[in-house]
Amino acid sequence: MTPAETAREERRGGIYAFAAYFLWGFMPLYFLLLAPIGPWEIVVWRILFSLAFCAVLLTVTRTWGKLFAILRDRRLVFWTIVAGLLIYVNWQVFLIGILTGHVIEGSLGYFINPIVTVLLGVIVLKERLRLAQWIAIGFAGLAVVVIIVAYGSFPWIALTLAASFGTYGLVKKQIGPRVDAISGLTLESLWLTPIALIQLVVVAATTGLVFGTQGVGHTVLVTLAGVVTAVPLLLFAAGARRAPLTVIGLLQFVAPILQFITGAWILHEPMPLERWIGFALVWVALVVLSVDSVVSSRRSRSISDVADLV
Repeated sequence: MTPAETAREERRGGIYAFAAYFLWGFMPLYFLLLAPIGPWEIVVWRILFSLAFCAVLLTVTRTWGKLFAILRDRRLVFWTIVAGLLIYVNWQVFLIGILTGHVIEGSLGYFINPIVTVLLGVIVLKERLRLAQWIAIGFAGLAVVVIIVAYGSFPWIALTLAASFGTYGLVKKQIGPRVDAISGLTLESLWLTPIALIQLVVVAATTGLVFGTQGVGHTVLVTLAGVVTAVPLLLFAAGARRAPLTVIGLLQFVAPILQFITGAWILHEPMPLERWIGFALVWVALVVLSVDSVVSSRRSRSISDVADLV
Protein backbone atom coordinates (compact mmCIF):
# COMPACT_ATOMS: atom_id res chain seq x y z
CA MET A 1 0.00 0.00 0.00
CA THR A 2 1.40 3.40 -1.02
CA PRO A 3 1.72 6.27 1.52
CA ALA A 4 -1.20 8.05 -0.20
CA GLU A 5 -3.39 4.94 0.08
CA THR A 6 -2.38 4.48 3.73
CA ALA A 7 -3.28 8.09 4.51
CA ARG A 8 -6.61 7.68 2.72
CA GLU A 9 -7.39 4.53 4.72
CA GLU A 10 -6.48 6.29 7.97
CA ARG A 11 -8.82 9.16 7.11
CA ARG A 12 -11.62 6.70 6.38
CA GLY A 13 -10.90 5.00 9.68
CA GLY A 14 -11.13 8.31 11.51
CA ILE A 15 -14.49 9.04 9.86
CA TYR A 16 -15.86 5.60 10.76
CA ALA A 17 -14.70 5.95 14.38
CA PHE A 18 -16.11 9.47 14.66
CA ALA A 19 -19.46 8.25 13.31
CA ALA A 20 -19.52 5.47 15.91
CA TYR A 21 -18.79 7.81 18.81
CA PHE A 22 -21.26 10.38 17.45
CA LEU A 23 -24.05 7.79 17.43
CA TRP A 24 -23.09 6.60 20.92
CA GLY A 25 -23.16 10.22 22.09
CA PHE A 26 -26.80 10.70 21.15
CA MET A 27 -27.93 7.19 22.10
CA PRO A 28 -29.57 8.43 25.36
CA LEU A 29 -32.09 10.41 23.28
CA TYR A 30 -33.10 7.28 21.38
CA PHE A 31 -33.75 5.29 24.55
CA LEU A 32 -35.69 8.18 26.07
CA LEU A 33 -38.02 7.99 23.06
CA LEU A 34 -38.95 4.46 24.16
CA ALA A 35 -40.79 5.68 27.30
CA PRO A 36 -42.81 4.41 29.10
CA ILE A 37 -40.86 1.17 28.67
CA GLY A 38 -38.50 0.51 31.60
CA PRO A 39 -34.74 -0.20 31.58
CA TRP A 40 -35.12 -3.89 32.46
CA GLU A 41 -37.44 -4.55 29.54
CA ILE A 42 -35.40 -2.46 27.10
CA VAL A 43 -32.29 -4.55 27.78
CA VAL A 44 -34.25 -7.70 26.95
CA TRP A 45 -35.27 -6.39 23.53
CA ARG A 46 -31.81 -4.93 22.95
CA ILE A 47 -30.29 -8.39 23.40
CA LEU A 48 -32.89 -10.30 21.39
CA PHE A 49 -33.10 -7.85 18.48
CA SER A 50 -29.30 -7.51 18.37
CA LEU A 51 -29.08 -11.28 17.98
CA ALA A 52 -31.69 -11.22 15.20
CA PHE A 53 -29.99 -8.34 13.37
CA CYS A 54 -26.59 -10.04 13.63
CA ALA A 55 -28.07 -13.25 12.22
CA VAL A 56 -29.29 -11.26 9.21
CA LEU A 57 -25.85 -9.67 8.80
CA LEU A 58 -24.11 -13.05 8.97
CA THR A 59 -26.45 -14.35 6.29
CA VAL A 60 -26.04 -11.34 4.00
CA THR A 61 -22.24 -11.30 4.36
CA ARG A 62 -22.04 -15.11 4.20
CA THR A 63 -19.81 -15.27 7.29
CA TRP A 64 -21.52 -18.02 9.29
CA GLY A 65 -18.34 -20.04 8.75
CA LYS A 66 -16.35 -17.57 10.86
CA LEU A 67 -18.87 -17.95 13.68
CA PHE A 68 -18.70 -21.75 13.64
CA ALA A 69 -14.89 -21.60 13.60
CA ILE A 70 -14.97 -19.50 16.77
CA LEU A 71 -17.33 -21.98 18.43
CA ARG A 72 -14.74 -24.73 17.90
CA ASP A 73 -12.20 -22.79 20.03
CA ARG A 74 -13.05 -23.25 23.73
CA ARG A 75 -10.82 -20.37 24.80
CA LEU A 76 -12.54 -17.94 22.45
CA VAL A 77 -15.96 -19.20 23.55
CA PHE A 78 -15.02 -18.56 27.19
CA TRP A 79 -13.87 -14.99 26.47
CA THR A 80 -17.00 -14.22 24.45
CA ILE A 81 -19.12 -15.39 27.41
CA VAL A 82 -17.17 -13.08 29.74
CA ALA A 83 -17.53 -10.23 27.24
CA GLY A 84 -21.27 -10.86 27.03
CA LEU A 85 -21.72 -10.68 30.80
CA LEU A 86 -19.71 -7.46 31.00
CA ILE A 87 -21.65 -5.77 28.20
CA TYR A 88 -24.89 -6.90 29.87
CA VAL A 89 -23.90 -5.05 33.06
CA ASN A 90 -22.88 -2.02 31.00
CA TRP A 91 -26.13 -1.92 28.99
CA GLN A 92 -28.32 -2.42 32.05
CA VAL A 93 -26.65 0.27 34.18
CA PHE A 94 -26.48 2.65 31.20
CA LEU A 95 -30.24 2.34 30.67
CA ILE A 96 -31.01 2.68 34.38
CA GLY A 97 -28.96 5.89 34.35
CA ILE A 98 -30.70 7.32 31.29
CA LEU A 99 -34.23 6.51 32.39
CA THR A 100 -33.76 7.75 35.97
CA GLY A 101 -32.36 11.16 35.05
CA HIS A 102 -28.64 10.38 35.35
CA VAL A 103 -27.39 10.96 31.80
CA ILE A 104 -24.66 13.33 33.07
CA GLU A 105 -23.39 10.74 35.53
CA GLY A 106 -23.34 8.21 32.70
CA SER A 107 -21.18 10.58 30.65
CA LEU A 108 -18.80 10.83 33.62
CA GLY A 109 -18.38 7.06 33.45
CA TYR A 110 -17.22 7.21 29.85
CA PHE A 111 -14.94 10.16 30.63
CA ILE A 112 -13.32 8.03 33.34
CA ASN A 113 -13.14 4.94 31.12
CA PRO A 114 -9.71 5.70 29.54
CA ILE A 115 -8.23 6.08 33.02
CA VAL A 116 -9.77 2.77 34.11
CA THR A 117 -8.23 1.20 31.00
CA VAL A 118 -4.81 2.48 32.05
CA LEU A 119 -5.32 1.11 35.59
CA LEU A 120 -6.34 -2.29 34.23
CA GLY A 121 -3.15 -2.31 32.20
CA VAL A 122 -1.17 -1.94 35.43
CA ILE A 123 -3.20 -4.38 37.53
CA VAL A 124 -3.86 -7.13 34.98
CA LEU A 125 -1.21 -6.75 32.28
CA LYS A 126 1.54 -5.56 34.68
CA GLU A 127 2.30 -2.53 32.53
CA ARG A 128 4.45 0.30 33.91
CA LEU A 129 2.97 3.78 33.97
CA ARG A 130 4.68 7.00 32.96
CA LEU A 131 4.59 9.95 35.37
CA ALA A 132 1.90 11.77 33.38
CA GLN A 133 -0.35 8.69 33.55
CA TRP A 134 0.01 8.56 37.34
CA ILE A 135 -0.87 12.27 37.52
CA ALA A 136 -3.99 11.66 35.40
CA ILE A 137 -5.07 8.81 37.69
CA GLY A 138 -4.52 11.08 40.71
CA PHE A 139 -6.76 13.80 39.24
CA ALA A 140 -9.47 11.25 38.41
CA GLY A 141 -9.36 9.82 41.93
CA LEU A 142 -9.62 13.30 43.40
CA ALA A 143 -12.62 14.01 41.15
CA VAL A 144 -14.48 10.97 42.53
CA VAL A 145 -13.70 12.08 46.10
CA VAL A 146 -15.00 15.61 45.36
CA ILE A 147 -18.23 14.23 43.89
CA ILE A 148 -18.77 11.90 46.86
CA VAL A 149 -17.90 14.39 49.61
CA ALA A 150 -18.89 17.79 48.18
CA TYR A 151 -21.76 16.75 45.92
CA GLY A 152 -22.95 14.22 48.48
CA SER A 153 -23.60 11.37 46.08
CA PHE A 154 -21.67 8.18 45.33
CA PRO A 155 -21.36 8.00 41.50
CA TRP A 156 -22.09 4.27 41.27
CA ILE A 157 -23.53 4.54 37.77
CA ALA A 158 -20.42 6.30 36.45
CA LEU A 159 -18.00 3.92 38.17
CA THR A 160 -19.91 0.80 37.12
CA LEU A 161 -20.04 1.96 33.50
CA ALA A 162 -16.32 2.78 33.51
CA ALA A 163 -15.34 -0.51 35.17
CA SER A 164 -17.58 -2.71 33.02
CA PHE A 165 -16.68 -1.10 29.68
CA GLY A 166 -12.99 -0.85 30.59
CA THR A 167 -12.90 -4.56 31.48
CA TYR A 168 -14.91 -5.34 28.34
CA GLY A 169 -12.20 -3.62 26.31
CA LEU A 170 -9.54 -5.66 28.10
CA VAL A 171 -11.40 -8.89 27.26
CA LYS A 172 -11.73 -7.85 23.61
CA LYS A 173 -7.98 -7.23 23.62
CA GLN A 174 -7.46 -10.81 24.83
CA ILE A 175 -9.66 -12.07 22.01
CA GLY A 176 -7.89 -9.92 19.42
CA PRO A 177 -8.67 -10.02 15.69
CA ARG A 178 -9.66 -13.71 15.81
CA VAL A 179 -13.26 -12.66 16.53
CA ASP A 180 -14.70 -10.18 14.03
CA ALA A 181 -17.22 -7.55 15.13
CA ILE A 182 -20.35 -9.29 13.78
CA SER A 183 -19.46 -12.72 15.17
CA GLY A 184 -18.46 -11.20 18.50
CA LEU A 185 -21.74 -9.33 18.99
CA THR A 186 -23.70 -12.38 17.78
CA LEU A 187 -22.10 -14.65 20.36
CA GLU A 188 -22.34 -12.10 23.16
CA SER A 189 -26.05 -11.68 22.42
CA LEU A 190 -26.50 -15.46 22.13
CA TRP A 191 -24.97 -16.15 25.56
CA LEU A 192 -27.17 -13.42 27.07
CA THR A 193 -30.38 -14.79 25.56
CA PRO A 194 -31.18 -17.09 28.54
CA ILE A 195 -30.74 -14.12 30.91
CA ALA A 196 -32.94 -12.00 28.64
CA LEU A 197 -35.70 -14.61 28.58
CA ILE A 198 -35.66 -14.98 32.37
CA GLN A 199 -35.69 -11.20 32.73
CA LEU A 200 -38.59 -11.02 30.26
CA VAL A 201 -40.65 -13.44 32.36
CA VAL A 202 -39.86 -11.50 35.57
CA VAL A 203 -40.83 -8.16 33.99
CA ALA A 204 -44.03 -9.65 32.58
CA ALA A 205 -44.96 -11.06 35.99
CA THR A 206 -44.23 -7.86 37.91
CA THR A 207 -44.63 -4.56 36.08
CA GLY A 208 -46.01 -6.03 32.85
CA LEU A 209 -44.62 -5.75 29.31
CA VAL A 210 -44.90 -2.47 27.41
CA PHE A 211 -43.65 -3.70 24.02
CA GLY A 212 -46.49 -3.83 21.51
CA THR A 213 -48.94 -1.83 23.65
CA GLN A 214 -48.01 1.74 22.67
CA GLY A 215 -48.83 1.77 18.98
CA VAL A 216 -47.03 0.83 15.78
CA GLY A 217 -44.50 3.70 15.90
CA HIS A 218 -43.32 2.82 19.40
CA THR A 219 -43.12 -0.88 18.54
CA VAL A 220 -40.94 -0.12 15.49
CA LEU A 221 -38.64 2.07 17.61
CA VAL A 222 -38.14 -0.72 20.14
CA THR A 223 -37.53 -3.24 17.35
CA LEU A 224 -34.75 -1.00 16.02
CA ALA A 225 -32.81 -1.49 19.28
CA GLY A 226 -30.76 -4.21 17.58
CA VAL A 227 -29.77 -1.93 14.71
CA VAL A 228 -29.03 0.95 17.09
CA THR A 229 -26.76 -1.37 19.08
CA ALA A 230 -24.95 -3.04 16.20
CA VAL A 231 -24.29 -0.18 13.75
CA PRO A 232 -21.99 1.91 16.02
CA LEU A 233 -20.07 -1.24 17.00
CA LEU A 234 -19.51 -2.16 13.36
CA LEU A 235 -18.46 1.40 12.49
CA PHE A 236 -16.05 1.40 15.43
CA ALA A 237 -14.56 -1.93 14.36
CA ALA A 238 -14.04 -0.59 10.81
CA GLY A 239 -12.46 2.58 12.20
CA ALA A 240 -10.19 0.84 14.71
CA ARG A 241 -8.70 -1.34 11.94
CA ARG A 242 -7.73 1.70 9.88
CA ALA A 243 -7.12 4.73 12.12
CA PRO A 244 -4.01 5.17 14.30
CA LEU A 245 -4.47 4.41 17.99
CA THR A 246 -3.84 8.05 18.97
CA VAL A 247 -6.73 9.16 16.73
CA ILE A 248 -9.05 6.57 18.26
CA GLY A 249 -7.91 7.63 21.72
CA LEU A 250 -8.79 11.27 21.11
CA LEU A 251 -12.06 10.54 19.31
CA GLN A 252 -13.36 8.44 22.22
CA PHE A 253 -14.17 11.67 24.09
CA VAL A 254 -16.79 12.60 21.46
CA ALA A 255 -19.43 10.26 22.98
CA PRO A 256 -19.23 11.42 26.63
CA ILE A 257 -19.06 15.08 25.55
CA LEU A 258 -22.28 14.68 23.56
CA GLN A 259 -23.89 12.74 26.41
CA PHE A 260 -22.88 15.51 28.83
CA ILE A 261 -24.39 18.14 26.53
CA THR A 262 -27.56 16.03 26.25
CA GLY A 263 -27.91 15.75 30.01
CA ALA A 264 -27.00 19.33 30.91
CA TRP A 265 -28.50 21.41 28.11
CA ILE A 266 -31.20 19.26 26.52
CA LEU A 267 -32.55 17.38 29.55
CA HIS A 268 -31.61 20.12 32.05
CA GLU A 269 -30.14 17.81 34.67
CA PRO A 270 -28.66 19.69 37.68
CA MET A 271 -25.01 20.78 37.54
CA PRO A 272 -24.15 22.50 40.85
CA LEU A 273 -20.67 23.91 41.48
CA GLU A 274 -19.43 20.77 43.25
CA ARG A 275 -20.28 18.65 40.23
CA TRP A 276 -18.58 21.11 37.87
CA ILE A 277 -15.43 20.87 40.01
CA GLY A 278 -15.54 17.06 39.87
CA PHE A 279 -15.97 17.04 36.09
CA ALA A 280 -13.25 19.70 35.68
CA LEU A 281 -10.77 17.48 37.55
CA VAL A 282 -11.65 14.55 35.27
CA TRP A 283 -11.20 16.74 32.19
CA VAL A 284 -7.76 17.88 33.44
CA ALA A 285 -6.84 14.22 33.89
CA LEU A 286 -7.95 13.45 30.33
CA VAL A 287 -5.96 16.38 28.89
CA VAL A 288 -2.84 15.13 30.69
CA LEU A 289 -3.49 11.57 29.50
CA SER A 290 -4.15 12.64 25.89
CA VAL A 291 -1.09 14.88 25.63
CA ASP A 292 1.08 12.14 27.12
CA SER A 293 -0.36 9.62 24.63
CA VAL A 294 0.34 11.87 21.63
CA VAL A 295 3.89 12.73 22.80
CA SER A 296 4.67 9.07 23.52
CA SER A 297 3.34 8.02 20.11
CA ARG A 298 5.44 10.62 18.28
CA ARG A 299 8.52 9.68 20.29
CA SER A 300 8.04 6.00 19.45
CA ARG A 301 7.59 6.87 15.77
CA SER A 302 10.77 8.95 15.78
CA ILE A 303 12.74 6.13 17.39
CA SER A 304 11.35 3.72 14.80
CA ASP A 305 12.36 6.07 11.98
CA VAL A 306 15.90 6.33 13.36
CA ALA A 307 16.08 2.55 13.69
CA ASP A 308 14.99 2.19 10.05
CA LEU A 309 17.73 4.58 8.96
CA VAL A 310 20.37 2.70 10.94
